[in-house]
Amino acid sequence: MATLAPSEAALIEGIDAPAMLAQVEAWCAINTGTRNIAGLAQQAALLADAFAALPGEVRLVKPAPVEAIAADGRAVQIEHGAHMVLSVRPDAPRRYLLTGHMDTVYPADHPFQSLTWLDGETLGGPGTADMKGGIAVTLAALTAFETSRVAPYVGYDVLINSDEETGSLASAPLIAELARGRAAALTYEPSALPDGTLAGARGGSGNYSAIVTGRSAHAGRNPQDGRNALVAAADLALGLKALSGANRDGGLAINPARIDGGSANNVVPDHAVLRFNIRPRSEADAARFTAAIGPLLREVELAHEVSIHLHGGISRPPKPLTPEAEKLFDLVRRCGAALGQPIRWQSSGGVCDGNNIAALGVPVVDTMGVRGGAIHSPAEYMIVPSLAERAALSALVLHRLSGGE
Repeated sequence: MATLAPSEAALIEGIDAPAMLAQVEAWCAINTGTRNIAGLAQQAALLADAFAALPGEVRLVKPAPVEAIAADGRAVQIEHGAHMVLSVRPDAPRRYLLTGHMDTVYPADHPFQSLTWLDGETLGGPGTADMKGGIAVTLAALTAFETSRVAPYVGYDVLINSDEETGSLASAPLIAELARGRAAALTYEPSALPDGTLAGARGGSGNYSAIVTGRSAHAGRNPQDGRNALVAAADLALGLKALSGANRDGGLAINPARIDGGSANNVVPDHAVLRFNIRPRSEADAARFTAAIGPLLREVELAHEVSIHLHGGISRPPKPLTPEAEKLFDLVRRCGAALGQPIRWQSSGGVCDGNNIAALGVPVVDTMGVRGGAIHSPAEYMIVPSLAERAALSALVLHRLSGGE
C-alpha cells in the first residue's frame, strides 16, 4: 500500500467486503443453468437492480436466435435468457467494456445446488467462482472507480450475458456491438489458478455437427442395398482424430464427442449425427482445419456412398497475446504490485468471451474475477478474501487506465 497515492488509497478503502459476500450468497442461491430460463430471468432482475446503483442506464437485451441440430438431424431453435447491459456515459470519447456471465453449468436438476463453507475463507457452491463472485467484483470495482476524479471523463458498458457456458452464441452479436472501438476490456472469469494467476493467450474453439444421411435396408434380406450412416459417422470420427494427430505441433486438437442415430438391430441405419469440437491454437491452425475438412468429408461420402452436411463453426477465435494486450497485462501487474498482489499470467487451453473481444482488436484481460478453483464440478469454490482484493485491483486498473496517478 506504500506505493499508492493518497487518492488511490482513498479510492479502494470504501470497498465493502461483507456486502460483496452477501451478494454472492444471494445470487448463488438461484439456479442459473444456461437452459433454466426462469432462473436466469430471476437472476437478471436482481442484477439489474444491483447495477442500477451506478450512474447509467440498465437494460435487459433479448438473446439473438440460435439454431442447433437435434438428434434426428433437424435444425431447431434453442431458447436463451436475456442479457443485462449497463451503459455509463455513452458519449465519452474513451470507453471500456466489462463483461461477465450469469449462467452456470449446473442445470436445475443437478445435485450441486447449495453453498457450503469449506473453511473460514473458502466458500463452496455453484457459481461462486464461475462467476457470480466475478460479478460482485465488477460491481464493487465500478462503485469504487466512480469516486475517482477521472471517472467523469470516461465511459463504459457492462455486459452480463446468459449463455457464456454454452459458447455465447446468443450474445455474440451483442459482445461485438459493445466491444467495437473500446480502448480496453476486462472480463471477470475466475483466475486461472487459485493463487491469482491470469490467463494470457488462449486457443480457440469450434463446435460442429456432421449430419450423415445414408439408405435404410433390411439387415438380413438385402443389407447390400443399405448405406450405413452410423458406420460412416464412425469412420468420419476416426478421420477427424487422425487429422488432429497429424498436426504434430499440437496446435489443432479435435475431439469427436458423440454420435446420435442408429436404428433397430435388423435395419441398416440411414441417419446419424456426429458431434465434435476443435481447439485451434492459432488462426493458422483454424485455416488448416478449414482446408482439410472438405476433402475429409468427400472421402467419407465416397467410401460409404452417403451424404454429409456440416453444421457449426468456430465460435471462439484464438486469442494471441498482442503487444496491446501485453501492455494492459503489464498495467494490471503494476497495479497488483502496488496493492501487494503478485500478478503473473500463463497461456490457457480454455476459452471465454475474452476470445470474442480480442478478435475485434480490443486488448482484454479476461480473468479479473475471484480466486477459486474446481470450476465446472461439484467441488467448485471461491476464496472469499479475493472478493475485496480483486475489486481493489480492478478499481485501481480503471483509475490508472483513465489517466489517474
